[in-house]
Amino acid sequence: MTDRLMMNRRRVLASAAGLGLSVTFLGRPALADTDGALDKRKLVVVICRGGMDGLSVSPPVGDADYQGLRRGIAFKPEDVLKLDGTFGLHPALTSVHALALKGQARIAPAVATPDRARSHFEAQDVLESGSAQVYATTSGWLNRALEALPASRKAQGLYVGATTPLILRGKVQAASWSPGKGVDETARLPTLLQDLYKTDPLMGPAFARGLETESMAQVAMTAMATPVEPLVAAGGMAAPGMMAASAVGRGGRAGRDAARKLGATLAGFMVQDGGPRIAALSLDGWDTHAGQVGQINTRLTYLDAVLSGLNTGLGDEWKNTVVVTVTEFGRTARANGTGGTDHGTASTALVLGGALKPGGIIGDWPGLAQPALYENRDLAPTLDMRGLFKGLLGDHMGLDRAALESRVFANSAEARAVTGLV
Repeated sequence: MTDRLMMNRRRVLASAAGLGLSVTFLGRPALADTDGALDKRKLVVVICRGGMDGLSVSPPVGDADYQGLRRGIAFKPEDVLKLDGTFGLHPALTSVHALALKGQARIAPAVATPDRARSHFEAQDVLESGSAQVYATTSGWLNRALEALPASRKAQGLYVGATTPLILRGKVQAASWSPGKGVDETARLPTLLQDLYKTDPLMGPAFARGLETESMAQVAMTAMATPVEPLVAAGGMAAPGMMAASAVGRGGRAGRDAARKLGATLAGFMVQDGGPRIAALSLDGWDTHAGQVGQINTRLTYLDAVLSGLNTGLGDEWKNTVVVTVTEFGRTARANGTGGTDHGTASTALVLGGALKPGGIIGDWPGLAQPALYENRDLAPTLDMRGLFKGLLGDHMGLDRAALESRVFANSAEARAVTGLV
């Protein structure tokens, strides 16, 4: 590690400490729940599948090396939604920025799972299983968290989609809600095709433009569509018909409205008496090998609207809620020759909620100087994603250290829990 990087790490960690953030091993038992507050706590995990570009989510416009690496896809400082002297948010994330200004949204700008293979399916397996190794278990860490909750505080889980994601598979049966006819069973096909064409100078950009064109056409179809029959999830919860959660490529007003409805409907389930307190939602389409600027704008607009719908839909319960938005890996620090980026390592996680403590960035920022890049190509990870999850489950949901270390994230002592977020 270079002297420059060491000094950068010390400076950022010192700043983080001043903001009330610490990165430590969990060293205490479960939280005391003398007033029943833990029974009201809610956690939502949003998985952005395809490798979301963290340097677009939270552009480090104050980093001296950012413009040179990103070239034609870089943002100017005046074009982002400012967070601090280094970071801004993508201009599509207006609702997230409004929450950040109120101290209810923060970024973890260099977070990653233990996986380094840069394979979508392997990285997603590690992200959702909570294991350090690929295909090490068939259950998900969120399901194991439900199982580990004390008997007096058992909670219901909910997943959005046609099939149960790995993150909620396990011994505890979770409720399900499918947005109905809009669910696309081939949602991962665009990701596979973008990977196939990523090095083709003609097909790569052409395929990216085709995805954008299709997305805009779907907006008109959505606006004209007749609502489908009410949707019913396990446990008898019903909701009006709407677009699939996987259809993240839909832009324009109709797309934003549908995304807000998606978030609001999920919130509606969670505020019901006896409703789920833990939920997982997947959004596909983040594999931006070419034509990234237009694609990421559309997808972040949709994500922002989903999060806005959750915020407003939860109402007073927002104060008891934390939402974390993660992806399986980030993308290369350098732009490629087709206006996109390729599979990388560290990315940005968004952490939001009324239960969140105000503060700065979560974790350490390694910088984008050449010696600091991971394998001379990627943003270097400085925070293990399991540590972020462990901190939220411990401090927010009240799981104790023993359960987290032995049952939820076994053999994860090296992933220090991020404490002090709530």
